[in-house]
Amino acid sequence: MSRAVRIARLAPRGGRPASLLLLPTPRGAAIAAGRKKRMPRKPPLPYKSVFPPFRAAKGLHDAAAMNAARSGYRVFSANSTAACTELAKRITERLGAELGKSVVYQETNGETRVEIKESVRGQDIFIIQTIPRDVNTAVMELLIMAYALKTSCARNIIGVIPYFPYSKQSKMRKRGSIVCKLLASMLAKAGLTHIITMDLHQKEIQGFFSFPVDNLRASPFLIQYIQEEIPDYRNAVIVAKSPDAAKRAQSYAERLRLGLAVIHGEAQCTEQDMDDGRHSPPMVKNATVHPGLELPLMMAKEKPPITVVGDVGGRIAIIVDDIIDDVESFVAAAEILKERGAYKIFVMATHGLLSADAPRLIEESSIDEVVVTNTVPHEVQKLQCPKIKTVDISLILSEAIRRIHNGESMAYLFRNITVDD
Repeated sequence: MSRAVRIARLAPRGGRPASLLLLPTPRGAAIAAGRKKRMPRKPPLPYKSVFPPFRAAKGLHDAAAMNAARSGYRVFSANSTAACTELAKRITERLGAELGKSVVYQETNGETRVEIKESVRGQDIFIIQTIPRDVNTAVMELLIMAYALKTSCARNIIGVIPYFPYSKQSKMRKRGSIVCKLLASMLAKAGLTHIITMDLHQKEIQGFFSFPVDNLRASPFLIQYIQEEIPDYRNAVIVAKSPDAAKRAQSYAERLRLGLAVIHGEAQCTEQDMDDGRHSPPMVKNATVHPGLELPLMMAKEKPPITVVGDVGGRIAIIVDDIIDDVESFVAAAEILKERGAYKIFVMATHGLLSADAPRLIEESSIDEVVVTNTVPHEVQKLQCPKIKTVDISLILSEAIRRIHNGESMAYLFRNITVDD
């Protein structure tokens, strides 16, 4: 047994010699005997960093950019067209930040390319994507940018999509597909962790996603427009152009303390009523059917004559809906309301897609004014039709971004909002 070990055993309990077991025998014996032996020390090596000296990145000298960088979030626009970045610029101005540096463009063969021009590691990234007429290109831009940010080690990727595309295809129609659910799965796969949107066509769409969805409302902004821009709005009546929109119209009427009218018997989309063979009786040639198992015959749908439930005579009619795209149904509703005695007709909608000949049809119709928000760019349509007015909703979107990044409650943004909005 070594001498160092024997000394450790003879030491009293609680003493320090137990550490001598780890030392070599000669040195341990010397320390145990109390002899001081100084070992020559090697001079320390000069420290050399393997990292280059820190230099402030170009562009961070701007106060807004520095605030966004220090707070740990950045805001990007995934649109490749200048007209679609207007909403993103309004939001960043309210936040006191700058748009993130990125390049989004289409190559000559039609492919979409996205390049992130700054570091996003460990930050909360908000992608603002407005949907122009070319819906599929906008969707690919969003997917590719989200995946690029994911591979660049962004902490959270939040999509700000005011108008969610394919929201009308959220139910099974004949032998079609639920495209909205497919798009939700694609966004999750690309790397999105949260979505901020506005007035989904069907609230059940939120169940398609595997991550949180904040479905904001534009009704407070449209109600404010009614109160401030229609001087005699107290003489107005809120109109639902179909029974499906009655709940939304009722919510507006209750908050404005106005009357309610519903147009019943409006022609529905003929595509939904096409005979595709599902309603035909089964083939029973050379087959016996057990008594009591005969299928009842399907009665053909008969559309009732168009009627207006409610008094609109001598009043202002305000038609409310979530989307105005094909305006033929709105124009037809306006003609009916004029026949029933309405002397002014307004159309209020959150998303003004206004496709095809919508500006011309509105200009030639009995509609006095169409009011939509800027969730979808429609500057060209406004030039074609002066009846189209825009309400800015960048305030609520910027506040939602701030609250989500800071971990604050979103309940304030939904105050005075009913489930029927």
